[in-house]
Amino acid sequence: MKEIIHLDNIVKSYRMGENALTVLKGISLTVEEGEFLAILGPSGSGKSILMNIVGCMDHFDSGTYLLDGTSVGDCSDDELTHIRNQKIGFIFQKYQLIPQYTVLQNVMMPLLVRGMSSRQAEEVCLPTIEMLGLTERLSHKPRELSGGQQQRVAIARALVGKPSLLLADEPTGALDSSTGREVLALFQRLNDMGNTILMITHDLNVAKQARQVVRIVDGELFYD
Repeated sequence: MKEIIHLDNIVKSYRMGENALTVLKGISLTVEEGEFLAILGPSGSGKSILMNIVGCMDHFDSGTYLLDGTSVGDCSDDELTHIRNQKIGFIFQKYQLIPQYTVLQNVMMPLLVRGMSSRQAEEVCLPTIEMLGLTERLSHKPRELSGGQQQRVAIARALVGKPSLLLADEPTGALDSSTGREVLALFQRLNDMGNTILMITHDLNVAKQARQVVRIVDGELFYD
């Protein structure tokens, strides 16, 4: 099976005056194509820092990180920006939609960044928008949508570039319990369709909806 994420002995520290605080202590993790994995941990456990490293948004001190075969530690900042656009679909707790843009414009953004024309990007996006039940909301702006609808827009935006990895950070954290269950059911459906998903959460009930759960405690991983 193809490896999408391969972390080997990742260490991350921050300077605290004259001292160094080690927040990730030799993290090793493999996620294969088609997996749905949750990383579960409380506040301060290191899960957000790990997510930033997996998402190529932060650097690590030592170790090896291969993302879909690419050695992330050897990449320049420009190359990391390219990797984020090409290989990772981000789904955030607070959606991170552009408020003045419509649903269609928000979903098209990753493709426009790649240099695709507006007409071509729209053609590519429409089937995903339809799959997520947002066709009647194409011209709506985020403030005109419910929380669940905004999260589905964020998921559509993450999907349209056909990334190697969907990276979800507390994806139900801003939703009520009923809408949260709908989003998690959607994740399971996306995983059944072959999408590789890594979800970061502090909520055990949310984590249990994934196919596998790994706990992070004080910067170390523990497999259930």
